[in-house]
Amino acid sequence: MDPAPRRADNPDTFEIFLATAPGLEAALCAEVRGKGFRQPRPVPGGVVIRGGWPEVWRANLWIRGAGRVLARIDAFHAVHLAQLDIRARRVAWDRVLRPDVPFRVEAACTGSRIYHSGAAAERIATAIRETLGAPHSAEAGILVRARIEDDLCTLSVDTSGEPLHKRGYKQAVNPAPMRETMASLFLLQCGYDGGEPVLDPMCGAGTFVIEAAEIAARLNPGRARHFAFEQLATFDAEAWQRMREVRSQRVPAARCFGSDRDAGAIEMSRANAERAGVAEATEFRRCTISEIEPPEGPPGLVIVNPPYGTRIGDRTALSPLYRALGQRLLGRFAGWRVGLVASESRLAHATGLPFLPPGPPVPHGGLRVSLYRTAPLP
Repeated sequence: MDPAPRRADNPDTFEIFLATAPGLEAALCAEVRGKGFRQPRPVPGGVVIRGGWPEVWRANLWIRGAGRVLARIDAFHAVHLAQLDIRARRVAWDRVLRPDVPFRVEAACTGSRIYHSGAAAERIATAIRETLGAPHSAEAGILVRARIEDDLCTLSVDTSGEPLHKRGYKQAVNPAPMRETMASLFLLQCGYDGGEPVLDPMCGAGTFVIEAAEIAARLNPGRARHFAFEQLATFDAEAWQRMREVRSQRVPAARCFGSDRDAGAIEMSRANAERAGVAEATEFRRCTISEIEPPEGPPGLVIVNPPYGTRIGDRTALSPLYRALGQRLLGRFAGWRVGLVASESRLAHATGLPFLPPGPPVPHGGLRVSLYRTAPLP
């Protein structure tokens, strides 16, 4: 279990938790370290860094793989609800929350003498309302999270608001889409850094292609949206505006390509790429797996998220699709690396591709999927 965090009303430094899907903590930690954050540390379900409110803003704006960013406000031991109430009233809520902005509280209890999460959330909400004067609302955009584990209560504020995979551009999606946060970490695990072409031959709504193009263009993932921290007492609008105005954009070194047999998916992908501002760096066309060809130029990365099949009969029916994909890649894509997301080892290996050991299983769409990677194909 993590040690108790330093308080977030400390003006200089406190703990900041960046959440991700279990199994992707190491990948997220690599991204956070690469973006210059100090001493990132992987923990179950995410990565912990230390910093102040500018680091909170920057993490929301810059980090592609995090699902949300939590500022850890305080931590204390509590073994019954009355003690929780007393300790919650001592928290300097006025340094973080605004009295004119509604809030809500969620609690989770594990291995603690306080075991009723609803009662814990209610006590904390009452403490905030009576000490700060802020209105409590079940629909509030400001969320205070309480985690009570082994009698240690850790209080955090969700600084993101809407989950960070909602970049602000994708209006059109296909069924069971891959979240942008997960797609970006899979790209990172495949060694993609924006300097080579990418092809997704089953592009759906274009998530892999658009994420890759944004990485190649050095576009901040949070550039087109708002965040919950803009409604906190700690928010400095002028400093935030200066941070947002810093431009690191570059002309991509290579283009990113997507194809799909479904004309609707191609139309969706083009519209999403246009809204994301990467239409010129991407290209989408309708074709089947047996028709895909490598684009002109140097080899790069093929990354694909094929159908999984939720029933045994479905999986059996999908084997020919995986086999056809593998045959086409082995026959036409010499020098390219492959990243394939699959829920079953048997389906992945039906491709006949020479996979390296797979990554850890990751929850996605009610299943557990793994990333299967290859070295450059012979």
